[in-house]
Amino acid sequence: MTVDAYINDPVLQNALEVSQAAREQALQLVDLVARATAAHNASNGPLPSELLAEIAKQQKLLNTNLAHLRGLHRQAHFRARETKAQTAERRHEVDVLHLQLQNLIYEQRHLEGEIAACESFEHTYQQLPLIPVEEFLAKFPEHAESDENALMVARIAHERAEREALEQQRLELVKRKQKLMAENKKRRDDLASLDKELEKFIDAAKPIQKLFEKNAPGSG
Repeated sequence: MTVDAYINDPVLQNALEVSQAAREQALQLVDLVARATAAHNASNGPLPSELLAEIAKQQKLLNTNLAHLRGLHRQAHFRARETKAQTAERRHEVDVLHLQLQNLIYEQRHLEGEIAACESFEHTYQQLPLIPVEEFLAKFPEHAESDENALMVARIAHERAEREALEQQRLELVKRKQKLMAENKKRRDDLASLDKELEKFIDAAKPIQKLFEKNAPGSG
């Protein structure tokens, strides 16, 4: 397959056609000049006017085709520059799209890694001492038709409510304990104060006791 078969641009096709025509005319002109030179060498006389006219005609046609060819060459050059610029622009667009694709692939892999990490992550709720499913459904039969996720949420909510109730009981017991401790302290303080008063009373009563002992019958 010739190179012409791969060229679809009209300017280049026209340039090839004109180039081929100019080549053929140049060959014809060379042949005419060669014939004229041979005839001149053979006769040493002037060249026939018809031959000179044909040479002038072919030379004029050749110059016309060459001028046309130069114009087509300039057009082809401008078209090549335009095509090169368009190619560079398209290449830039392709490079940008390729970079975006690479970023999307990287983001996809990152998200897949995050999803895998989330799926393999052992969450705290998996370690909660929840009551067995059978026992939970026995207490709350309205969740019998719930899916696995909804059932787990309900069980966790139940566990939270149970713990909050236990925490409330603990706080009440702590308050009762603190109250009892305060009452016991007050009683101890009252007993200690009573002991001191009793000791004062005993100390104050000692002179009277000695006086009674002194005046008692049979003493001294």
